[in-house]
Amino acid sequence: MSELQLNILKTLDAAGSKIEDSSIAFPDVPSQTLQAALNSLVARSMITYKTNEFEKYLLNDEAKDIVNNGSHEFRLLNKVLESLEGLKISEVDSVLGKNGKIGQARAFKSGWIAKDGDKLIAKVSNSNDVKDSTSEQLKEIEKTGTLSNKKDLTELKKRKLITLSKTFTFTILKGDEFALELKQLETDITSDMIASGSWKTAQFKPYNFNSEGVYPNSGALHPLNKVREEFRQIFFSMGFSEMPTNQYVESGFWNFDTLFVPQQHPARDLQDTFYLKDPARAKEPQDKTYWENIKAVHQDGAYGSIGYRYPWKAEESLRTVLRTHTTAISAAMLKKLAADPKPTRLFSIDRVFRNEAVDATHLAEFHQVEEDGCQRSKIQTCL
Repeated sequence: MSELQLNILKTLDAAGSKIEDSSIAFPDVPSQTLQAALNSLVARSMITYKTNEFEKYLLNDEAKDIVNNGSHEFRLLNKVLESLEGLKISEVDSVLGKNGKIGQARAFKSGWIAKDGDKLIAKVSNSNDVKDSTSEQLKEIEKTGTLSNKKDLTELKKRKLITLSKTFTFTILKGDEFALELKQLETDITSDMIASGSWKTAQFKPYNFNSEGVYPNSGALHPLNKVREEFRQIFFSMGFSEMPTNQYVESGFWNFDTLFVPQQHPARDLQDTFYLKDPARAKEPQDKTYWENIKAVHQDGAYGSIGYRYPWKAEESLRTVLRTHTTAISAAMLKKLAADPKPTRLFSIDRVFRNEAVDATHLAEFHQVEEDGCQRSKIQTCL
């Protein structure tokens, strides 16, 4: 690498103060190799450079053959002219190989040949009287990298004779520390340098604060958290907001009663639900009207419902429980939204708890995904 760097410095010095096109100055050096050497010199403030990006078309092997020997249709015309009695159509493939059909079709289209029974005859007396435009177009691309006629360029691309390639060249300028020799820059202060005092006159390589450091070996997201995060981003992209789900302990009121699960329902039995011993009782909701409305719906019926017609007990409603679903959060959020009715999209993803027998396919906890799209704040209108 140092030899190339020295060559760059000497070439730049010989050019004056600027190398306009690196592809001319260093034709045999790959652009990536050259750029690596330039970056090293930039780090020493010896040069500056600017990247120039160009698009050019390159010829494939078939196109190069056309440039050297003429197009398929032009070669077919010459073969037809050589055959005094005409060239048999069955012999075209033996003359042009796999390109026989292409040459024949394009020669017909150009009006160079015609069909006479099972033979091809020439409509011109000499191949010098026609223009082999395909060959000339490819020669121009080989020389300049493109064509001025975009229609012809498109046609050659369709025939897959050319491919687009991006080329990088560099404009190189002298830097503040330009010199014709490479000084060895120190990267660290050693104990020997401190003992000898050489660190006072040593030249140090400047820090590159734009380069990325080596990533430390670290853990990754748990598969469950990874899937959870993917679902969260999907909901966010659809305009949803996430409900707070960090409260695992709920009262029976929010976990069951507000969702109109009767107090005698099997889901509220110990074999299905985890109840807490400490604290065993939750506080009553501050909104006493809401509390009484829930009680009325369960016990006597209200708002068009006949209710369950059983004596509703506050003690059962205030028992503390590990939430059995995240719908308890939705019920509380709907109650909160009633104070300020507006269209809302909400979702939650978090763990819930069921008193399940643990086996290979069941655990006492799992994650639930829930969404609510509310047109108004009343629970009856939420989907």
